Amino acid sequence: MERSLSMELVRITEAAAIASSKWMGRGLKNEADDAATTAMRTVFDTIPMRGVVVIGEGEMDEAPMLYIGEELGTGNGPEVDVAVDPLEGTNIVAAGGWNALAVLAIADRGNLLNAPDMYMEKIAVGPESVGKIDINAPVIDNLRAVAKAKNKNIEEVVATLMDRPRHQDIIDQIRAAGARIKLISDGDVAGAINTAFDQTGVDILFGIGGAPEGVIAAVGLKCLGGEIQGKLLPQNEEEAQRCIDMGIDVSKVLMMDDLVKGDDAIFAATGVTDGELLKGVQLKGGFAESHTLVMRAKSGTIRFIEGRHSLQKKPNLVMND
Repeated sequence: MERSLSMELVRITEAAAIASSKWMGRGLKNEADDAATTAMRTVFDTIPMRGVVVIGEGEMDEAPMLYIGEELGTGNGPEVDVAVDPLEGTNIVAAGGWNALAVLAIADRGNLLNAPDMYMEKIAVGPESVGKIDINAPVIDNLRAVAKAKNKNIEEVVATLMDRPRHQDIIDQIRAAGARIKLISDGDVAGAINTAFDQTGVDILFGIGGAPEGVIAAVGLKCLGGEIQGKLLPQNEEEAQRCIDMGIDVSKVLMMDDLVKGDDAIFAATGVTDGELLKGVQLKGGFAESHTLVMRAKSGTIRFIEGRHSLQKKPNLVMND
């Protein structure tokens, strides 16, 4: 892939974040998602690439989507797989909460997991703990492994997971082990990526979330030298059959190279609301300020980009009620 695509992806996530930020705290998650999706598509149409969505948002949110198989870009340039979530944390934006992102990842054609939009069990860590975790191991074993890898007492380890009834057993095990917990309302891409940045205070991510978010997080962690493991969790016979039709063995643990092959992959995320790692969009006087993380696995380059955008000159970002 051409390195210039990194900045093109920034343009896409910036547009989605700015467009959806208008809906922050207004209790309208589908409208926020639609704004992000529309803005993303508009900018994608200007990018010199031949992209195909291999995993994206869909039926679980019952919201507008960039669907699996959709072609993106001008039709010229490199052939790439796209994993996308125009608004990671629709409920977060609706409530005015923490850590909503506009996020996407690309890799050379055939290098991202092609899977249905469904649930995935995940475990993720930063660089110091790579090779030390096992999604099939007891929670206590993974906590001990991370504590040893990071030269911490287990009481100093912070695990993050979404605040869901389905995670109560994991929560109980973490507390019984003496580790600390940071519960998040939504948005496990941010939770996974945060494990690779000491300033976030997060050491390990557990729990069940969306498969698209798992693939996107895998690209981000590949850029950062971290690790994620996943297991697809069909909820019914239809989802199980879709996996079979796509050649996926749902009994298999998905390792990093199953989620994203090779090292030529790019990750971009723009904050919609404030988080531990990225500031959210600020709107004032006809301008929008954005904060974006963009990374390329091949070079290992990590950039934080602050942008100031004139909404008068970018009317496509001003979404009407």
